[in-house]
Amino acid sequence: MDIVGFLKSQFICHLLICYIFIVSGLIINFIQLFTLILWPINKQLFRKINCRLAYCISSQMVMLLEWWSGTDCTLYTDPENYHKYGKENAIVILNHNFEIDFLCGWNFCERFGVLGSSKVLAKKELSYMPIIGWMWYFLEIVFCKRKWEEDRKTVVQKLLNLRDYPENFWFLIHCEGTRFTEQKHQISMQVAEAKGLPKLKYHLLPRTKGFAVTVQCLRNVVSAVYDSTLNFRNNENPTLLGVLNGKKYHADLYVRQDVPEDEQECSTWLHKLYQEKDAFQEEYYRTGTYPAVPTVPPRRPWTLLNWLFWALLLLYPLFKLLINMINSGSSLTLASFAFVIII
Repeated sequence: MDIVGFLKSQFICHLLICYIFIVSGLIINFIQLFTLILWPINKQLFRKINCRLAYCISSQMVMLLEWWSGTDCTLYTDPENYHKYGKENAIVILNHNFEIDFLCGWNFCERFGVLGSSKVLAKKELSYMPIIGWMWYFLEIVFCKRKWEEDRKTVVQKLLNLRDYPENFWFLIHCEGTRFTEQKHQISMQVAEAKGLPKLKYHLLPRTKGFAVTVQCLRNVVSAVYDSTLNFRNNENPTLLGVLNGKKYHADLYVRQDVPEDEQECSTWLHKLYQEKDAFQEEYYRTGTYPAVPTVPPRRPWTLLNWLFWALLLLYPLFKLLINMINSGSSLTLASFAFVIII
């Protein structure tokens, strides 16, 4: 192992990365709190500022994937659609087979300049989570309890609020609702059989209600639906811990563009879409490629520059404090400091 790879695998490096992320995230959350005074005065300015602040948080995660682990991402898509990415609002359907699906989705957003404004449909519990959850709250993310009778009115209202959003945004959605496992797949296919729906081999049965409402509410502002299917070469199963340890992966992302023609037929359209995704998955496992032109979108420097800014800002006072503690000669103080950092 080379010296860089060795350092990336060290616990002390992981501690420093986590320290930078947590402290900078809480600082940004605190700044976001003060932006609330802008909402009744200038809502669009509030939104633009929070897109930039959110980017400062989410881009640190993308930096780990792009620059720390050096993971490559090859995009397979129609060249005619490529130039539109990032220049129009879109709903992005993501498959949910890997632990870092969301991170690859963010990477996709970053390469086309919409990371700060990207939206998701997330569990209500996440809104209480510091840093990411609070960041999403200020981004007007759509939270739901997964009880459709209770969620419908709230979800519809929040989606309608996005109609006048001042930034181009992608609305990322995992229609399967949860990550693929063999046990969940077995249960899902039992449901498919009971409902007379076609069985899927590599995906869970998609949940259609949330998707249909999202399409209906954003119909006037969203130009297209991007169906994306993610896989990793050599049958790798990447993890967040692997990314943190600097392990390099190679992702292949197949993206095609479509729009449901009839709002009332969204359910049928989505089930057909997942049958096609299953066929693409089968083809990938057989040939190791997708039926489209491969392109590697250029990596932008902003994720790295943002992380370096926060690292320089936050590591200096940390090291200065540590040096002062060492000079004090108090073993109890040093032990207490180490305990707090590890926690």
